[in-house]
Amino acid sequence: MSDDPKTTHFGYQTVEEGAKAGMVHGVFSRVASKYDVMNDLMSGGIHRIWKDAMMDWLAPRPGQRLLDVAGGTGDIAFRFLGRAGAGAQATVLDLTESMLIEGQQRAEAANMAHALDWIVGDAMALPFADNSFDVYTISFGIRNVTRIEDALAEAFRVLRPGGRLMVLEFSQVPVPMLQKAYDLYSFNVIPAMGQAVAGDRDSYQYLVESIRRFPDQERFAAMIRDAGFEQVKYRNLSMGIAALHSGWKI
Repeated sequence: MSDDPKTTHFGYQTVEEGAKAGMVHGVFSRVASKYDVMNDLMSGGIHRIWKDAMMDWLAPRPGQRLLDVAGGTGDIAFRFLGRAGAGAQATVLDLTESMLIEGQQRAEAANMAHALDWIVGDAMALPFADNSFDVYTISFGIRNVTRIEDALAEAFRVLRPGGRLMVLEFSQVPVPMLQKAYDLYSFNVIPAMGQAVAGDRDSYQYLVESIRRFPDQERFAAMIRDAGFEQVKYRNLSMGIAALHSGWKI
């Protein structure tokens, strides 16, 4: 048996598996204070439309309990609670405490702190009992996980029977010319924007590269099925720049 450490990717770099989480943590610690501003600038505000589309398909209901993994500053949790109504609760879990602090401040300003819990934790080893949540969401976070299969297995474990997984993630544009134009924008504009606004070119270079390393729509759907989910479907957003994946724990 080889003693060589297992490797994974960090953008276009090959790194040891054990090092990736710390490197991802470093990225989001550095950009936390500018994260929401940069999302608006990079996408022209379209990320808000994508997140609203996620809620439209999810159709939150009163009394549901949400786990939003890699939930950072709370965008998805706030939307969920706003749609779900009476008795709904949301737990936001993120690897990076500084992102959660930004989210807590937003929750307090919006008078939503009573319905939210904020927990530092790892998507691959969730600190929750089996069958604890009605809904599991992860938005632009699963591509940063070291072992995506482990995160999906954990999602399945903590969802109650009848619970739903929904993933919003950057994906692959199926039209080659459009993909080429998107690549030109991503690699030339976004890192420069990260330098100008957040003072951090390297973190945004990583984020652009990580999108290109993420499985395409069909491959990711197969991974969700392999984790045990049923009725797995996806919808492309903005011609496939992002995609919504849905699955049910039956």
